[in-house]
Amino acid sequence: MSPLTLFLLASLLLLSIGLIGLITRRTLVGLLISVELLLNGAGLAIVAAAKTASLTGALDIHGQLAALFVMGLAAAEATLVLAMVLVVQRRFGRSATETITVIKGSKEC
Repeated sequence: MSPLTLFLLASLLLLSIGLIGLITRRTLVGLLISVELLLNGAGLAIVAAAKTASLTGALDIHGQLAALFVMGLAAAEATLVLAMVLVVQRRFGRSATETITVIKGSKEC
């Protein structure tokens, strides 16, 4: 097996674990971890494809920059979701997704 195949299989494993976690998790933190796994799998696939420049025509630096962009996107997403988890935790008392039906800024609560 070529190194590209091994990296892409590892990326596929991360993507599938993230997708399964996204479908089966019931807490907001579990969903956050699943999305992080999805983004890490995508970043690994980008770097692996850019590493084999003869197949894709891209340089190594382009793959690394794209992976840094994906990591920055994941950090921003984690910050926003954790802030949402804190708001939901304070408002509803728990962070399970089945107890939260509507999140809106009403003054009734």
